[in-house]
Amino acid sequence: MTMSTPKSYQGSMLMIVAPSGAGKSSLVNALLESDHRLQLSLSCTTRAPRAGELDGRDYSFITKEDFLAKQAAGDFLESAQVHGNLYGTSRSWIEGQMQQGHDVI
Repeated sequence: MTMSTPKSYQGSMLMIVAPSGAGKSSLVNALLESDHRLQLSLSCTTRAPRAGELDGRDYSFITKEDFLAKQAAGDFLESAQVHGNLYGTSRSWIEGQMQQGHDVI
């Protein structure tokens, strides 16, 4: 009899897309509460942290220069400028979470 080693789990990425006011945040919060294997995506931003926000929990707060370098290197799955600040979803962060077996939403 041979024993096999279980395959490590490669996480998945889930995207919730809907118009404003459709209930995306409510759905995401319900999913996060019901399945502790889910990891909420962490966006990068160039804006300053607001009161109570923590780097690495609420956003990855980076300089404009770092953001533009990551963007030029193709590290963002998506990015946008909103009210003069840059926001983006880091490909390397998402892939790192998935390689650790997390499903990212």
